[in-house]
Amino acid sequence: MSRKIIPDVVRDQELLQLPATATVREAARQMRTRRVGAVLVVSGDRLEGIFTERDMVNRVVAEGLDPDQAQLAEVMTANPDTIGPNDQALEALRRMQDGGYRHLPVVENGRLVGIVSRRDFGGDEKARLDSETKLWERV
Repeated sequence: MSRKIIPDVVRDQELLQLPATATVREAARQMRTRRVGAVLVVSGDRLEGIFTERDMVNRVVAEGLDPDQAQLAEVMTANPDTIGPNDQALEALRRMQDGGYRHLPVVENGRLVGIVSRRDFGGDEKARLDSETKLWERV
């Protein structure tokens, strides 16, 4: 059975949201405290970008930027791929697999309403995606 993103997958989320002017150090501290792998960079309730652990490694540490000086606007992924709340969970997994990322913001009518990550999905969705992927590889 296919599940919808909301409310089946996204429940009672307290989104980690910061403005684009926040520093990387502030984002890292918030990520550690909240035990999450991504920060949603917002202006009001509008998504501007996403900053992930991978961005921290590749765009900050590897580039030698000062986390106390670098702002999220400089190192975030601007205008990230998103999914709607009525989309199927399997579609979210497909997008994450195809795009090579682990987090996918959920947006409705331009307004940020949640985020999903690969770990949010159970074995059924992952098994179905694996099955579809194997089928396409044979074609």
